[in-house]
Amino acid sequence: MRKEFSIKSRGLFDPAAEKPFKVSRSGIELFLECPRCFFLNHRLGVRRPSGPPFTINSLVDRLLKKEFDVHRVNGTAHPFMRQYGIEAVPFQHPQIGEWRENFKGVQVLHAPTNLTITGAVDDLWVNPAGEIIVVDYKATAKTGEVTIDAEWQSAYKRQMEVYQWLVRQQGLIVSDTGYFVYCNGRDAEAFDGRIEFAVKLLPYTGSDHWIEAALVNLKNCLMSNNIPDQPDDCEFCGYAQARALPENT
Repeated sequence: MRKEFSIKSRGLFDPAAEKPFKVSRSGIELFLECPRCFFLNHRLGVRRPSGPPFTINSLVDRLLKKEFDVHRVNGTAHPFMRQYGIEAVPFQHPQIGEWRENFKGVQVLHAPTNLTITGAVDDLWVNPAGEIIVVDYKATAKTGEVTIDAEWQSAYKRQMEVYQWLVRQQGLIVSDTGYFVYCNGRDAEAFDGRIEFAVKLLPYTGSDHWIEAALVNLKNCLMSNNIPDQPDDCEFCGYAQARALPENT
């Protein structure tokens, strides 16, 4: 069934409002990718067209959470941790369920901007030193080994860094090194009603030093009454411009 495009009228930013405005981790990424698209979304209600849901990825996430939760209850290390020599166990915390729930997640009121920053983590581990390790699940199907070295995967790294920043704001000591649990669907001779995944743990040492300045710039964008200029490298802006050309001829 086709989905009608509509301009949203709720949840828009009001420069005169005193109530903190909620910005998700993906909203920060949108701003970094294209301030124009970010402004159109949050000030004018013009969203980017949505894509299909990643249902296989979501299923992999749910199954991994169930698997790690067994070890969380028992206070034991998952076999993946032992395989990669990671001295840690899944972190137990009264809010772990809320922190991993979409549309709730870890929430922080950033006082300098009066923005509530949110992000739903996939998992948190804790090492013997009491440091919290942020963990993010990824699923794909590609030939060869998975890595996080591609240029487009810089968004994954920023995602990890935002999560680390959010968890630090909860008063917890967070390790600079997090892990991507990367599940790669294996090719096979036949489907036979199942797909097997090779699972690899990829460490990433991040830095959240860029986040404070990014939030200030993001808030300045929201407060402005001027739509940001169209960047040269935004596919959505480029399409919108090209789409309008036939109407102007």
